Amino acid sequence: MPAFDDSDFGVDTPQTPKYDHLQKIISHGSPAKYSHTIHPPTHHNGTTGTIEVPATRSQTAESEALMHSLSISPSQVDRRGSRNSFGASLPIPKSKRQSRLSSVATADGRPTRPGMPSIQPTRDILSSQVQDMSSVKTAAAKDMAFAFDIDGVLVHGDRLIPEGKRVLEILNGDNELGIKIPHIFLTNGSGKPEAARCAQLSKILHSPISTEQFIQSHTPMSALAEYYDTVLVVGGENYQCREVAKQYGFKDIVVPNDIVASQPTLSPLKEFFTAEQRATSTPRDFSKVKIDAILVFSDSRDYATDLQIIMDLLQSEDGVLGTRAKHPTNQRIPIYFSQGDLLCPTEHPSPRMSQGTFRIALEAIYKAITGVELERVVYGKPELATYKYADDVMTSWMDTIHNEERLPKNIYMIGDNPQSDIIGGNMYGWNTCLVRTGVYQGEGNDKQNPASFGVFDNVLKAVETALKKELGQDFRTEWSDAMNPVTAGHSVSAIE
Repeated sequence: MPAFDDSDFGVDTPQTPKYDHLQKIISHGSPAKYSHTIHPPTHHNGTTGTIEVPATRSQTAESEALMHSLSISPSQVDRRGSRNSFGASLPIPKSKRQSRLSSVATADGRPTRPGMPSIQPTRDILSSQVQDMSSVKTAAAKDMAFAFDIDGVLVHGDRLIPEGKRVLEILNGDNELGIKIPHIFLTNGSGKPEAARCAQLSKILHSPISTEQFIQSHTPMSALAEYYDTVLVVGGENYQCREVAKQYGFKDIVVPNDIVASQPTLSPLKEFFTAEQRATSTPRDFSKVKIDAILVFSDSRDYATDLQIIMDLLQSEDGVLGTRAKHPTNQRIPIYFSQGDLLCPTEHPSPRMSQGTFRIALEAIYKAITGVELERVVYGKPELATYKYADDVMTSWMDTIHNEERLPKNIYMIGDNPQSDIIGGNMYGWNTCLVRTGVYQGEGNDKQNPASFGVFDNVLKAVETALKKELGQDFRTEWSDAMNPVTAGHSVSAIE
């Protein structure tokens, strides 16, 4: 249940929008300044591979009033956790994630024991016996789950936060029950294919992380592949975001370097365009290419060039570079951002600017040049669509590790950013834990967006406190073979 009702915010409960003609509404419920309407993307063939989740962030930039990363008010109690309008919709994947449980297999993929159950390691057998003997505590362990932010909670860039390693050991079975406690990773990080990022994190954290339990900011944006053919993908290192878009199923992917290679004069502030960049780009005649949408997947590596290209497209005739629409606000192509964070913790001593600052720069430039606010859609935490998608991932992960396709009742969100992790978790009805190892460094709880379960020095203290609450104060976060129900007791000789 959400932590706040609509009445708490002084607005009427939003109704399911009719997508054929949407009247724009700003976040506090009053009519928008502009009379034009917004239209969601149209399916090619009527397929239903996605779910459209009504947005809770205002779709209008409102940069003139206040360039805040999430809404027009800095306080959780005075706002919705979003800047997209109720008329906007954020498509997310609908298809169920497939469980990847399988028996032990050889290199050629054949089971080692055809027709027989999979082989269980001794540790698994022992922990299964312990769990059977502690059925109440085992049920409670399966009915709780964790959703972890990553940067500032488990790692700083490529550097391990030591407590993060221990937390994953505990949740992966190093506890008195030997049980895997469900957990997923819900990050506003971006810029790499999910498999590559999971491999990187597994190495840093010394624990296996599956793509089946991992959500980056742009992961739900894979649903947009059903809506658009040709897209401009912005952000990320080298061409990794092009690869991300390919894996999501987008048919025709353009990146800024493709355009620069075709039109070198497009960005007068671009001083360097290396031979390697030119060789790896895909130039073409963009006067004959209709770009259907702009997708900002990750942080821009070249603000000047990316902002120039995006502004050209937003003012173009139906997404064709080199043209200028007579009424750009009516013919503007849609633009999506994968997340809205202003700051992100890295290896640097203080947090660095993130994708939200790029978005704010674009909003201000667009307002200054056109005189109207930019309409855009923002994914990522604290957007409702991200949490609905997280429910599906958590449910599938429960099926994978416990063969129970259901959502645990007691979910704990652990994050370092009150303006995304905490406000999003609070408004979705999760227990929220704020840690001081990332963006937040304050004393006590955050005054504007307080964590519902408390503030902790690090992720280990947060997890241990949650485990004791759900499983008892005596719950031990360490497995011991002495817990073997067969050998743990005193043996009695068979010969008197």
